Amino acid sequence: MQRMTKQRQAVFTELARLPDFRSAQQIFDALKSQGEKVGLATVYRNLQTLSEDERVDVLRSHDGEFLYRLCETPHHHHHLVCRTCGTAEEIEQEAIETWVAEVSASHGFTEVEHSMELFGLCANCAKIKQ
Repeated sequence: MQRMTKQRQAVFTELARLPDFRSAQQIFDALKSQGEKVGLATVYRNLQTLSEDERVDVLRSHDGEFLYRLCETPHHHHHLVCRTCGTAEEIEQEAIETWVAEVSASHGFTEVEHSMELFGLCANCAKIKQ
C-alpha cells in the first residue's frame, strides 16, 4: 500500500464524499472548485494508485470512459450502474464466478481475471423517464 500524499488524500476525500461513480475529470473539477491545487494528470495518477491498492473501484462506462468510486466491498464483485444518474450497487454472483472458472478451464487458461458491469436505469430514473 502506497503512502497517502496530500494530493492523494484530497482525491480520496472527494471520492468518500460521493455515493456514485465519477470520471477523473469530474473529480478534478470538484477539487478545483474547492480550491485544491491539483492537476488533472495528478488526479489520474492518484486514482490509478488508489485502484492498485484496491481502495477504489474502476469501471468503464457504456461510452468507454473510466469511472471511479470508493470500494465498499474488499473482495471481488461486480456492479449494477444507472447510466443516467450513476448510482451503483455492488453485486456478487456465484453463477458468474462458476461460469468463468468452467470456461477458463475448458480452454486451458489459468489465473483468469474478469470484470462485469451491468448498466441500466435505477428505479428513480425509470420513474422520471415515464
